[in-house]
Amino acid sequence: MKRYWLLFSQTVTVLLAIWFIVATLKPGWLLSPGQAAPTVALFQAPMDRSAGGPPGSFRLAAQKASAAVVSINTSKAPKRGQPGGALNNDPWFRFFFGDTDSEPQVGLGSGVIVSESGYILTNNHVIEGADEIDVILNDSRHTRARVIGSDPDSDLAVLKIELDKLPVIVLGNSDSVQVGDPVLAIGNPFGVGQTVTSGIVSALGRNQLGINTFENFIQTDAAINPGNSGGALVDASGNLLGINTAIYSRSGGNMGIGFAIPVTTAQQVLESIVRDGQVTRGWIGVEPSDLTAELAETFGVKADEGVIITGVLQNGPAAQAGIRPGDVITRVGGQPVRNVSELLTRVAALKPGQAAPFAVQRQNQALDINITPGVRPTPRRMQE
Repeated sequence: MKRYWLLFSQTVTVLLAIWFIVATLKPGWLLSPGQAAPTVALFQAPMDRSAGGPPGSFRLAAQKASAAVVSINTSKAPKRGQPGGALNNDPWFRFFFGDTDSEPQVGLGSGVIVSESGYILTNNHVIEGADEIDVILNDSRHTRARVIGSDPDSDLAVLKIELDKLPVIVLGNSDSVQVGDPVLAIGNPFGVGQTVTSGIVSALGRNQLGINTFENFIQTDAAINPGNSGGALVDASGNLLGINTAIYSRSGGNMGIGFAIPVTTAQQVLESIVRDGQVTRGWIGVEPSDLTAELAETFGVKADEGVIITGVLQNGPAAQAGIRPGDVITRVGGQPVRNVSELLTRVAALKPGQAAPFAVQRQNQALDINITPGVRPTPRRMQE
């Protein structure tokens, strides 16, 4: 009897084990014919079939602009006398520095196709000193590019590629942008591939940052990282507002403060380089300073804003027009001037040889003076 009971208990144990395994792995085997398997009630959103995407989506803007944003890979041969340069073949050099077999220095950036003719806008620092420039389109085509011209003062450069059926970005109006407007930054950060980030315009007219000679940046919190330089900052309609140029960062990565060159500036540089091979800027020959209460009192001028002239170059365009030390320039060509950076930008945009109106405050007297600007001299650092 005891043996039968032991056999029974072992059989039951084996059957329960089999049932547990089947119930876990193949529960459908335990259902009787016609019995439905248990289901879990889930709620699933309907498939979005609209072309524009869900409400608030930037899908159309991203699709419109992304095709015209390219990745730029540059290479630069090692300089003679540096590790990996010509001295790398010297046995004594190899003894002290090792067999470096150095490869060319490589760089990474982005660019924007702005013309069906193949013109590309990018940053000067992206292509500066490069021996070879390779452009990769969003459709995976790639080709070599040649430099048409560059402008270190604005950190812009113009490239040209020879391909058919190029996608072209639509230029927007950066002068109408306001703080709080939504924007997208498109580029190739860290070489991971084209990326679109979103944010807003957080400030306008940023200057005195020490990045360029001419600074009038659009500031944005859209994520901009290394590799985004030269890429596009676009509005909610996918139109180009600026060329992403720099970030404020303590770690080298995005901290929510990025800067873009307005498209109005970029367009002027592009047209000047394509037409003349270089950027020609206006110059009037003055030494300006931001207006302060002390300077206003010193020169006896009654003005609340503007740029005070502390020095005038003899026989320069401003001197010939009658500008004197102590004059305060408040407007150039009908546009307000509030600081030295704005005056520099406004004058640089003037066409040399063509007179432009300047609004001037001289002590208690408001004057309108026409100044015919000359050509801005080439900086010494570019002459050397």
